[in-house]
Amino acid sequence: MTLPLVIVGCGGHGRDVLSIVRAVNAAALLPRWQVLGFVDDRPSEVNLKRVQRLDVPYLGGLSWFAEAPVDTHHVIGIGDPQVRRAVAERVDRYGTPAASLVHPDATLGPDLRHGPGLVAFAGVRITTNVTLGRHVLLNQNCVVGHDCELADHVSVNPLAVIGGESQLAEGVLVGTTAAILQGLRVGRDSTVGAGACVVRDVPAGVVVKGVPAR
Repeated sequence: MTLPLVIVGCGGHGRDVLSIVRAVNAAALLPRWQVLGFVDDRPSEVNLKRVQRLDVPYLGGLSWFAEAPVDTHHVIGIGDPQVRRAVAERVDRYGTPAASLVHPDATLGPDLRHGPGLVAFAGVRITTNVTLGRHVLLNQNCVVGHDCELADHVSVNPLAVIGGESQLAEGVLVGTTAAILQGLRVGRDSTVGAGACVVRDVPAGVVVKGVPAR
């Protein structure tokens, strides 16, 4: 059964999400998703032109969901965790379900539990007994080790590695090529900078960077 889907966000990440949708459809016997278009409250002219080149319409702002067909799903194509959380709260008011999208070239290990809105790009590797919250973003070629817990709206950027038994609180951003060693905790809304190596727990609401991360 093919379901209607709307991508929230016309920026680069939203357009990257479209590539996952197309890969999922191409790998299935029947297309899973019919992309109705993009919604975005403040799309730039540049991004509108880029969306147009993808042959997918721009539907308007988030208020479009007020008149959406009842079976319409949405996926949030926004990389920033705090912005994604704010947008999710707005879209939830319209009652459309969140789709989870996993690229066919991602590997999901056994005993994975995740909330709605998961986006996993090509090359993602998730091992065993992993718990993911709502609207978690796992970017290209990142690794989530065994027994990890990632709360709502966490973003893991390309090539980052999260060691086993780690816990990332809501809204955490892990930068490109960063590493979080096994068994550590990163507090709510904190950012681990690109290339950082986290060797101790990180409190909430801070930015850490460097090797070791401070």
